[in-house]
Amino acid sequence: MCGINGVYNYSDLSSALENVELMNKVSIHRGPDFSAVYNDDIVVFGHNRLSIIDLKKEANQPFLSFDKNLALVFNGEIYNFKELKEELKDNYQFLTNSDTEVLLAAYLKWGEKFVSKLNGMFAFAIWDKSKDQFILGRDRFGIKPLYFIEHNQAIYFSSSIKSLLENKQISFSIDKKDVDDYLQYGTVHSPETIVSPIKMLPKASLLIVSDDDWKIDQYFNIIASSNNQTSSLNYEDIKCNIKNLVCTSVKKRLISDVPFGVFLSGGIDSSILVAAAAQESVNPINTFSVVFEEEAFNESKYSRLVAKKYKTNHSEIKLTAKDLLNELESSLNLMDHPSIDGLNTYVICKAAKQQGLTMAISGLGADELFAGYPVFKQSLSLESKKWLYSFPPILRKIFSSLLTSFKPSIQNQKIGGILNQKLFELPYYYPFFRQIFNENQIDKLINCRTNGTYPNEWGINHLEPGTSGYGLPFLSKISVLELETYLQNVLLRDVDQMSMANSMEIRVPFLDHELVSYVLSLEDDFKLSNYPKKLLVDSFEDWLPKEIIYRKKMGFVLPWESWMKKELKEFSYEGLMGLSNLEFFNMKEVERLWASFLTSDKLVPWYKIWSLVILGKWMSNNKNYVFQ
Repeated sequence: MCGINGVYNYSDLSSALENVELMNKVSIHRGPDFSAVYNDDIVVFGHNRLSIIDLKKEANQPFLSFDKNLALVFNGEIYNFKELKEELKDNYQFLTNSDTEVLLAAYLKWGEKFVSKLNGMFAFAIWDKSKDQFILGRDRFGIKPLYFIEHNQAIYFSSSIKSLLENKQISFSIDKKDVDDYLQYGTVHSPETIVSPIKMLPKASLLIVSDDDWKIDQYFNIIASSNNQTSSLNYEDIKCNIKNLVCTSVKKRLISDVPFGVFLSGGIDSSILVAAAAQESVNPINTFSVVFEEEAFNESKYSRLVAKKYKTNHSEIKLTAKDLLNELESSLNLMDHPSIDGLNTYVICKAAKQQGLTMAISGLGADELFAGYPVFKQSLSLESKKWLYSFPPILRKIFSSLLTSFKPSIQNQKIGGILNQKLFELPYYYPFFRQIFNENQIDKLINCRTNGTYPNEWGINHLEPGTSGYGLPFLSKISVLELETYLQNVLLRDVDQMSMANSMEIRVPFLDHELVSYVLSLEDDFKLSNYPKKLLVDSFEDWLPKEIIYRKKMGFVLPWESWMKKELKEFSYEGLMGLSNLEFFNMKEVERLWASFLTSDKLVPWYKIWSLVILGKWMSNNKNYVFQ
């Protein structure tokens, strides 16, 4: 796990070298163990290393081939590097035990196609002098970030937006359409970012520049990989396959030359990971949990139960509003991209780092894959109500208006918006489940209406009749929407930026591509139940305490509403005032929303306000770069 920085096809060596050295300095928290820069007459590559596998100096980066014709900088982990090394050993003489050298050897043998052989999370840059070819690459699910700028025929790239913002030759700005995207969903969807002209390389893609040719190729398609027929299998076979795939994925992610642990909430996902890790490890597993004074948010009795069953080295991190306030400024200063989530990750990673850990395993991805979120049940419920669209649009509009006027609530606002859609299909109503502010509310905040949204457009292009995803089972369609939008653009981005702010690596076994493809290929009947994540729970029923299986799902949510009205009140208001940096923001509407929140207006829940607080804080922290 590391940070990579660089520039390809620069016009001035001295400024490019200075710029990449500064980028390394800004992102040193991503890799404090070693930092270096490589340069020739075409590229400057910078690297900050967080040593996880093969701690020797020979594995440091930038990494060069024997003949010096190939330069590589790489961020992430290749979990099948030992198998690949065995396959490559007759063609390449290895000098290290690192996955970095395996990646380089794989490229030498298979060229651009090598990326399809990798099982892992990664972002990399390759400069091939012999082919005069420059490549940027990113993993299948976008676990590791990679940002880039195309400017004056040069390409600047980095693991960090903040590193790119240090380039004084480029003018940066905030685009209203990207702010609109953030207000709707608490993020800006890839390939866009909150800052122009910075882009994010799409997941599962290679950016290849060679002989005046510039292209982005997709090497993996989640829908195409999920079209395997599994209808001949019975439920017992499927449970066995799920268990084997999860355990294999966990085993791969236990490879480490540094101390590691598992984040244990006491929920289904983390408990399964602890159980699987305990089966594979000869030493007791380190586990960490966050506990609160507020009983409604405290899950300690469940995490202790699992820790006791599997005899882990368990640590609890007690978190109060005061603790969070002490960490907020430092965490937000390191936040690359504004997002409503992630501060909980920052706190637990900081505590784990202080305990001497460098790597941790997380249950991220299980809810999206195994139908754990309410959006799955809500969507199924809507599918049974398609008769509502037999009414003319004018009648549906009247009913929507009456519903929101006489029974005002967040839920009825979403139902009203869904009734006004021209089609009652998943790509049209799914975005409402992940919406924070609706279009009318955004219009009051920034006077900007959209003609479409990323979740809506992606769903139409990939899941409607005539598209490759139309034949997927219904629950799998929701899963791919969740994986493509919320998981990739909110959760994974936040986990990376907040963990790396503490020089911690997070691994996510539920996003092994073989496991994901298999689960998405399964019919709905195997996943449907009156309890969440039926298939996952049933597959590991004999490994879990009954109290864990039948407990009510809580989710890791901090007591924000209470804290924002008390201990974090001043901090929150300061954040809101930071929105004044954007001249197109209607600050009167911001003040009105804040006042409504303080009076417990049910139409202004905490997450609406918090999304504005984070955006305002990010604007204030970065105004010297984007408001020049």
